[in-house]
Formats: sequence, C-alpha cells, structure tokens
Amino acid sequence: MDRSSQLLDEALGIVDDTSSMVSSSFPSSSVVLIEDCVETSGAFVIHHILKRSLSPPSSAAVVLVSLSHPFSHYDRILRKLVHTFALSLSFVLFSQGCNLAAHRDNRRFFFCDMLMVDFPRQGQGNVSKGGLIELYAKIQKVVEDISSSFGSGKCITIILDDFSLIEVAANGSLNHSLDFLRYCYALTSEFGLGLLVHTSCGGVYPLPSIQGCSLVILHHEDIYSAEESAALILQMEYLADVVIKAEPLATGLAADVHGQLTVLNKGIHDQLRSSKSKVHNFHFKLRENGVECFYPGTQA
Repeated sequence: MDRSSQLLDEALGIVDDTSSMVSSSFPSSSVVLIEDCVETSGAFVIHHILKRSLSPPSSAAVVLVSLSHPFSHYDRILRKLVHTFALSLSFVLFSQGCNLAAHRDNRRFFFCDMLMVDFPRQGQGNVSKGGLIELYAKIQKVVEDISSSFGSGKCITIILDDFSLIEVAANGSLNHSLDFLRYCYALTSEFGLGLLVHTSCGGVYPLPSIQGCSLVILHHEDIYSAEESAALILQMEYLADVVIKAEPLATGLAADVHGQLTVLNKGIHDQLRSSKSKVHNFHFKLRENGVECFYPGTQA
C-alpha cells in the first residue's frame, strides 16, 4: 500500500491481515465521527472508507444511509478511486475503481436513499420522531438481513452521510436526533457482541453473532451556533472511538495542500487487544483517484 493512504488507515485503525487475507475494515464495534466545515469538506474520508471496506482482501458489507447525495454520486466517485494492497514483499494487488452497482447486486453494499423520503413536517406532533424511527427500523432490518444471510464472521459498516440532515428530518428536534444517534450506536454493541435484540412488539430474540458492526458519521460542525451545537457534538464525540476533524490550513490557502486532518483514536478495546489514545496530524491533497496524506513539511 502506498504510504500516503497508509497514514489515514493507521489513524483510523484499519489493519490488513496479510497472513489470513481477512478484512481491511475497522476494529469491531467502533464508531468513527468525521467533523468538517464549510471551507474544508470531509466527504473524501467517507469515500476512502467505502473503498477500503469493499476492496480485497476485505469481505465486509456496507450500509450507506444517504441524506445528501444520490447513488450515482457515490458510484461515479468510487469508480475513480485507486487502492493498492501488499499481499507480500514481492506481490502487490492493484485495485482500480470500485463498482458499487456490482457490490449491491452481490449484497455487500446496501444503499438507503433518503433524498426522496417525505419526512413529516413541523406541526405534526410526534410524527416527526416517527420518521426517524422508521429510518432506524430500515437500517436495523438491513443489518439483520446481512447477519442472517452470512452468519458469523461478517463485518458491517454503517455510514450516515450526513448527520446534519438528520436534525432537518427531525424538524430541528435535538432530542429526536440524539435518540436516533443512540439507537444507531446501540447496533455496534448489539450486533457486534451477538446480544439480544428487542423488537417493537416487546419480544426478544437472539441474533447470530457477526464479526463487528461499525458506525461512521459525517457531521458539519460549523452550521450551528455555539449553544445549539454543544449538546449534539459533545454527545457524538463522547460516543466516538475515532474523531476526525477536517480543517483548512492554519497558515491559510495553499495550491498544493487542500487541508489538514486531526485524528483522535481513543483506543479500541476488544477481545484481542487494547490500545491507548493517539493523536495523528497530517495534511492532505485531494486527487481525482484518491487522497494523498502526508506530514507537514514532507512535500517538496
């Protein structure tokens, strides 16, 4: 793998197992929060995660809940992205592009298009909360179907793009947005650890254990006033195992650098390992076929 992509993977906690050819996904049951701003979009991290999750040697499944773009948007971008994976010192697997339509047909990629959903409008009482409940039920149903179809050993990554529009769907209700966030967060533990799931009818049934269910959230940090954003952002950062901030350069605009990333990896504790928190800081440059990450001062 080229070093520029490896910087971002290391910060995210993505590790390739060359001996067993298993997974290039996140550690089990992790939550990744991507915070960006108007000047610097963090959407490229979503695209990178999609590509890594669906490219060899990973066998993970991805559930993308999009409130901001149609399927064609992601498909067009992913077809251009390049990913390389070193199977050994002498053999490198080169992956050109990613066909989301093919992965959708193979039931590894599930796209929830929320652009055309008519969420209840303001003044309709608790119906606004009902819209988010229906959305969560749809996500849960997809995860259940993946679990029942593939059994144990399947990694699932749920991507919310973007969470800022969840609050719009909830008619500006912070409480309903937080409830939805906590429900999605619960999936990372319920499915990742094979716990019991409570149905809407009050019943309880066991689910087959899967290798892990991770949650990736894109959120625009600077669209709120300080008071409005405090509760939501603090809750999201508290739940996240990895917090990524995409920001403009502190020194101003540069032709060959598009922004800087600060990645706080709190250390993900699972059955196999326990790691300490670590902060990564590097610059990035967006290219048509991917993103180039590098430490400040290392680019000529």
